[in-house]
Amino acid sequence: MSAKIANILFIGDVVGNSGLQMVSRMLKGFISKYEVDFVICNGENAHNGKGMSLEALNLMLEAGVDVVTGGNHTWNNFNFFETLKTHDRVLRPQNYPKGTYGKGHGVYKLPRGLGNITVLNLQGRTFMYPIDCPFRTADWVIKQTKEQSSLVVVDFHAEATAEKLALAWYLDGRVSAVIGTHTHVQTADERIFPKGTAYLSDVGMTGPYQSVIGMQVKSAVDRMLYQTPHKYECATDDVHFAAVLLKLDVETSKSVGIERIFYPEFETTVPQG
Repeated sequence: MSAKIANILFIGDVVGNSGLQMVSRMLKGFISKYEVDFVICNGENAHNGKGMSLEALNLMLEAGVDVVTGGNHTWNNFNFFETLKTHDRVLRPQNYPKGTYGKGHGVYKLPRGLGNITVLNLQGRTFMYPIDCPFRTADWVIKQTKEQSSLVVVDFHAEATAEKLALAWYLDGRVSAVIGTHTHVQTADERIFPKGTAYLSDVGMTGPYQSVIGMQVKSAVDRMLYQTPHKYECATDDVHFAAVLLKLDVETSKSVGIERIFYPEFETTVPQG
């Protein structure tokens, strides 16, 4: 008997209106092409490049996203706080201190009789806020949800590759995948760990690449050049879609495939003529 495989699409940090429009325009085609069962999308920068909004959330859900994860910029738009408190399809990192509103994980039903999937949102601490331990937080969530779902996908929103790798080794065999977000640069280190956990250091950015990780070039350069604050202005041009496709064995909870997606690919040759 052939294994039951759940196809999970994880979309990298959506930045600004141009990133949202790319998701709206392209997602249904990717869902059809890869026979996707469930879509996870990091949306912490969807609102004007920094933060979330109800309008951005609804647009992503209408495009085909099933759950939107977050990170350190989730809190930037104060108008989103009420939605964060009540909406079951939006997450913030689980390891913020107890009492922080919103939720950091959810258990969601998959189609085709594939059972449930747990999506866990965590945030790193290296070069970031010294919040609660993501390792011990993951232990707690796995214990709490193991009766509801054996498939677990982790969005680890972190700065340091070393911290991301350490968490993946720590959770190998206990979660289906650890996928990094936050840096806005897609890495080429996708693999499956020895006990069946898929890993990618960073899924990258869905948004404008004629930019400095989503920010208009001049503002970003001036910030570096003069070492003074400059207004964050979201870029708009040269938009790409960054994601990763996970193939999860429902019976074993292990990953059996991982494939990076980046569309359209960068131009790597100089046009002739």
